Amino acid sequence: MVRVPTDIDKVIDDAWQATKNVPGYLLENEARFIGLMAACVPAKGVIVEIGSFKGRSTVMLAKVTSHYGLGPVIAIDPHSHNLSLVHRGTPLPSTFDEFQSSLRTAGVSEHVEVHRALSTDVSSTWNRQIRFLWIDGDHTYEGAKADLDGFSKFVAQNGVIAFHDALNNFPGPIRVFVEEILRPNLFAATGFVHSIAWAQYSPANASRYAESRQRLERRASRLMPFVQSGQQLHGIKKKRFKLNRWLVPQTAVTSENLSSLLLAEHTTT
Repeated sequence: MVRVPTDIDKVIDDAWQATKNVPGYLLENEARFIGLMAACVPAKGVIVEIGSFKGRSTVMLAKVTSHYGLGPVIAIDPHSHNLSLVHRGTPLPSTFDEFQSSLRTAGVSEHVEVHRALSTDVSSTWNRQIRFLWIDGDHTYEGAKADLDGFSKFVAQNGVIAFHDALNNFPGPIRVFVEEILRPNLFAATGFVHSIAWAQYSPANASRYAESRQRLERRASRLMPFVQSGQQLHGIKKKRFKLNRWLVPQTAVTSENLSSLLLAEHTTT
């Protein structure tokens, strides 16, 4: 059984109060999901966040991990906008000062290990085990794949990998999730929470979940042709994208159903 702390709902409520005023694109149900993962993923290691922006997800993760004494959140971001599809070609100021301010305001600075760098620079010398890999950086295909390739080899058995914006109009997260997570026989439970795509790394148990992964892959892969260009969608193409997105199954992950979704730390076939 996955251990779910008895006070988890209150802890996440409190963490959300500290998170909700931080600028960013993470929705409340998404923030609560990553908070739950921060507390309950049944694996050893650190949390790695790729893409911090102004600290919205960082604050949520750090508030939860600091409460339970689960070690620092490793926050990796160059704090420039040049990797964003939304702002491509438009020079904008660094987000680093606002990021630091968000951490100070939330009282979590000492619980965050900050790397003001590209993920590829950090991964080139990385040697620590990871229990939760949160990918919300460069949303191009090349960027999302590099983020996964650089750190996935360090994800512990029964650890979790999650991508933000996998159901939004970006080419990288959904393609990498389909091709590298759903198609190989390496992952157990998988799912979507709003725009977050997540999966539990468990090669020893993956075959038991092959059918459910395949069903999810068939639905999710239909989105890939719509987003591959990275351009805004219009007219009938936008409507078709929204229909196919609606058809992708989404499952709420809560403290009540977490134990039925995630495998415990030492589960084997």
